[in-house]
Amino acid sequence: MQRILDHPILGPLPDEQKVIMYVDGEPVEARKGEMIAAALIAAGKPYFRKTVKTHEPRSIFCGIGRCTDCVMTVNGIPNVRTCVTAVEDGMVIETQMGLGDWGGKR
Repeated sequence: MQRILDHPILGPLPDEQKVIMYVDGEPVEARKGEMIAAALIAAGKPYFRKTVKTHEPRSIFCGIGRCTDCVMTVNGIPNVRTCVTAVEDGMVIETQMGLGDWGGKR
């Protein structure tokens, strides 16, 4: 686990409700309200998507919603920026391959 439990400036991590999200079909415990990317990093997920042309893995880069390195398919919607999207109980999250699947729509 890669979560900071006691930060030297911010202090201890507040105790928040635990929820379950499903990542690529597997249940992953998260803290309600934290960003999806933070929960995935804490769970040890090495990457969130693969690029279109070279299929290289990408993870979090800017952490403020400006780039698209952390996009994933969330509840069937591709290209969701996980660094600025809060976890909700029961979310279904999938590693995104390329541009994401819009169900034949563009």
